[in-house]
Amino acid sequence: MINANSESPGLTWLAFACLTVFSWGVYGVFLHTGQLAMQDPVNGRYKAFLFVGIAYFLTAVLAPLALLMIKGAAFSGYTGRGMWWSLIAGIVGAVGAFGVLLAFGAKGTPAVVMSIVFAGAPVVNAIYSLVLHPPAGGWSSIKPQFYLGIILAALGGCLVTFYKPNPPQPRTKPAIDLIAPENSAAR
Repeated sequence: MINANSESPGLTWLAFACLTVFSWGVYGVFLHTGQLAMQDPVNGRYKAFLFVGIAYFLTAVLAPLALLMIKGAAFSGYTGRGMWWSLIAGIVGAVGAFGVLLAFGAKGTPAVVMSIVFAGAPVVNAIYSLVLHPPAGGWSSIKPQFYLGIILAALGGCLVTFYKPNPPQPRTKPAIDLIAPENSAAR
């Protein structure tokens, strides 16, 4: 059993990772629902993105400010490099969220769009991380299972896209309703 004073990181990180998996797993569906609920086929996605931005402000600005204040952290010591890379990360994340909305606006469904995003993102992350931080033993030290994982992630995104379940067919009115509508008795 790992105690609280151990040098081991424990499994707290896993709980936070699972929180992220759940949050991002429902993100696309919630975003698509918000876009449709705007009832504006032309500008609904932009209106939804506006509220995503408000949510980001509440979550990504006010929450860290509150935590920093609670912890008594100094509001000095920010480095230019740290601020710029963090700002770039936020822009890249927001561009990705906007890309999701544009995909929905182009008639992509959450099941397909988010499957491509979440299968493709780990592949991009793995390749970019390797280029930025090459392995200690060189490229030849990478195990084949790593490459297989990248292939399987990409294949998984393709399979979900090509073989997604179709939504139920819209209900049609029974023939009797077409012949004698409900309000015809009131005439």
